[in-house]
Amino acid sequence: MKKEFLVLGAIALLTNSCAVIRPGETGVKQTLGKFSDEVITQGTVLYNPFISKVLKESTQTNNIKLVLSLPSKEGLSVNSEISILYRLEQNKIPSVLENLGQEYESIITSVFRSASSDVCAKFYAKDMHSGMRAKIEEEIKVKMEENLTKQADGIELIAVLMKSIQLPNGLASSIERKLQAEQDAMRMEFILQQATLEADRKIIEAKGERDAQKILSEGLTDKLIQIRSIEAFRELSRSQNAKIIITDGKTPLLIEPDIN
Repeated sequence: MKKEFLVLGAIALLTNSCAVIRPGETGVKQTLGKFSDEVITQGTVLYNPFISKVLKESTQTNNIKLVLSLPSKEGLSVNSEISILYRLEQNKIPSVLENLGQEYESIITSVFRSASSDVCAKFYAKDMHSGMRAKIEEEIKVKMEENLTKQADGIELIAVLMKSIQLPNGLASSIERKLQAEQDAMRMEFILQQATLEADRKIIEAKGERDAQKILSEGLTDKLIQIRSIEAFRELSRSQNAKIIITDGKTPLLIEPDIN
């Protein structure tokens, strides 16, 4: 019986002194409160449970989700869902744990709140709902990196994403009206352009017809008419059909005889 207790105790001691590091994780051994500089990757780690422990941290991309009210340049509050994408740099995890502890996500959140307030206060509320959003996100990210580096090196910020932007009701309605007015103006400008093009086309057609008539009238001189009349007489004389021609010497008048 005593032997069985010893075996069970040995198994329990072995279990408590062994840590398994899985893919996407790293382990850092802490002995008497001091972190080891060695970062343990995949595998099994043995340690003395009485004086040591192994802290496991993810090296995968993590997402901190927040719902905040952000200030704007005109003093309005804009509600937004925020995603902060980050990961820990594997070789610098001991530094992060030593300087920030395992609750480093709360530090990241606090740094974001400060950076977002500073950056968003430089932009109008409508900018957060337009193409300026990417610029705002990038400026917040840069500001966060500056503040985090002062506290601990080893947190890599991947992106700051502002989603589900909710503008104050009055401002949202005003922006919608403005966008509608801009669309109406663009549509009217297109209609005017089409009308101008059609008017230009008609002017060009009328000018072409006028020029053609002018050229034709200038070309019909008395001499030309006389030459054309002679040519007509010549063609008539060659015809085998009987016909009566009355002329004043200038233009012919053809009378077809009644063959009945």
